[in-house]
Amino acid sequence: MLIAHRGTRPVVPESAYVAPSAVLCGAVVLGERARVLHGAVLTAEDGEVRTGVDVVVMENALIRGRANHPAVLGDAVLIGPHAHINGARIGDEVFVATGASAFPGAVAGAGCELRINSVLHVNSRLEPGTVLPIGWIAAGDPAELFSPDRHDELWEKQRGLDFPGTVYGVPRGTPMRTIMARQADFYGAHRDDRLLDD
Repeated sequence: MLIAHRGTRPVVPESAYVAPSAVLCGAVVLGERARVLHGAVLTAEDGEVRTGVDVVVMENALIRGRANHPAVLGDAVLIGPHAHINGARIGDEVFVATGASAFPGAVAGAGCELRINSVLHVNSRLEPGTVLPIGWIAAGDPAELFSPDRHDELWEKQRGLDFPGTVYGVPRGTPMRTIMARQADFYGAHRDDRLLDD
């Protein structure tokens, strides 16, 4: 399904494949021989989504572009099922496994592996070739790797990365009611979306 959003339509080269149940919304630009499988969603909210060549986005993955943080995938990248790439830059030949997440401002250098259910936090950078183990969290620039049992240490690093400012544009401590009213207004732009025939 191709959808025009905020006056911009997806660009899909002839060599690419988009499954009938996948969604490309707005300023999404696929590279040559890109493959977007069933249930995947590539949505350019107010920032671009762009893939390189020979990229495979597997079933039910979500890739979201943001104004200050476009989602950019290099060449020969695999985005696994149920993965979540939100305003992150993914270098060439990166493997993003099932359920892995990368948040706004994050960068995974060339040849990295984000293994099952791992998290690359906001404004964090993995050096090229880094392996982020199953269920671990990477935070900082350059990123430090944290096992899930190191929550207190992670929070000390994570607090300075400004998740609420980066993702929602608000200072830490802003009430959830305020954040969600802003989010409802922002996503209300989809009310003007237009389904494309081609």
